[in-house]
Amino acid sequence: MAKFIIQGGTKLKGEITPQGAKNEALQILNAVLLTPEKVRINNIPNIVDVNKLIDLLKSLGVKVDKISESTYDFQADDVNLDYLQSPEFMKKGGALRGSIMIVGPMLGRFGKGYIPAPGGDKIGRRRVDTHFDGFQMLGAKFEYQAASKFYKVEGKPLRGADILLDEASVTGTANIVMAAVLAKGRTTIYYAACEPYLQQLCKMLNRMGAKISGIGSNLLTIDGVDALGGTEHTMLPDMIEIGSFIGLAAMTKSEIRIKNVSYENLGIIPRTFQRLGIQMELQGDDLIIPSQENYTLDTFIDGSILTISDAPWPGFTPDLLSIVLVVATQAKGTVLIHQKMFESRLFFTDKLIDMGAQIILCDPHRATVIGLNRQTRLRGIEMTSPDIRAGVSLLIAAMSADGQSTIHNIDQIDRGYQNIDTRLNAIGAKIQRVD
Repeated sequence: MAKFIIQGGTKLKGEITPQGAKNEALQILNAVLLTPEKVRINNIPNIVDVNKLIDLLKSLGVKVDKISESTYDFQADDVNLDYLQSPEFMKKGGALRGSIMIVGPMLGRFGKGYIPAPGGDKIGRRRVDTHFDGFQMLGAKFEYQAASKFYKVEGKPLRGADILLDEASVTGTANIVMAAVLAKGRTTIYYAACEPYLQQLCKMLNRMGAKISGIGSNLLTIDGVDALGGTEHTMLPDMIEIGSFIGLAAMTKSEIRIKNVSYENLGIIPRTFQRLGIQMELQGDDLIIPSQENYTLDTFIDGSILTISDAPWPGFTPDLLSIVLVVATQAKGTVLIHQKMFESRLFFTDKLIDMGAQIILCDPHRATVIGLNRQTRLRGIEMTSPDIRAGVSLLIAAMSADGQSTIHNIDQIDRGYQNIDTRLNAIGAKIQRVD
């Protein structure tokens, strides 16, 4: 298994362009199953999870034509429904989290959607009840085969319904939307997720002929149509990668220009990093992070310790809390990080403590970080990446540390970050990939 060997303490300088959004790609790519016509998608990131999904679509019978490094044509005019019950589908479908969103478009168009228990990060419980509750409200029959951990929904035609989600699940909302666009009648989804990536999916579906209103809000109204057509879609830059680069610049005292960030779609992310004391400047659609010797954590108005927590959009995304935690280790001040969604995501803090960080893991969901204010540098150690976001957080810590660090299991990082070592080395990092 591959590893990174990182020489820390090097300042970076230069421009870096964020990849296409991973979380958007996992929705958009599944949406090509809704039409027999050609769909062109631009700005697709070349990362493991996305490549696995494209391979799964090919195995289903979708025609895939690579136009350029980041542009593909897809045409699902000859989908092999029998493949859904094959041993190969069980293996490939269970290998990534994004496979769960095959079910909605397959159910909407063909009346059946199957999936093995999806894989992904080991960051705590990631239930899928919201998805299947929504499908059942649309009239589908649900079956769970416990022995094989295989999910099945069948129903045709689906019929519009009033659906109140039990959580503002992004993937759950996307899955139900993709099923509902071809249902008979009107569907209303209350407490819908409204992340920019979900907005992108809805706008794409409307260009294909769907009738979705309320985009960007927590109440979506969908009037079902008989069929969808082809379209062209360009994905947003990855907001998680942009946040990672902001944190990297601060930790390594580097000056970095992050190109074409689609600032209007970053929401509260820039403000949250500013509360950590990180300076930034917007020039056009580029975000400039200047070199800073020190940065000071904000407090609440009454002077009490700042708390940063995740919340459904437009709240702060949980995918960046690991980055915020690492950045806080070298700040001046104290902050409480509250990870509400996943109970295992903060467990990587033991590696940071071994590097010299002052962190109190209060419980599975909360960690208090006492910033070192650069009075004591982190030290390089040998460690293993437990998941995508923790892996990049540890990479940022290693790049700021004294001495050499080794990160094992970097396949986890490759799942979400495109050629991260090559791109960072181009602006001055010293990262060696060893297979």
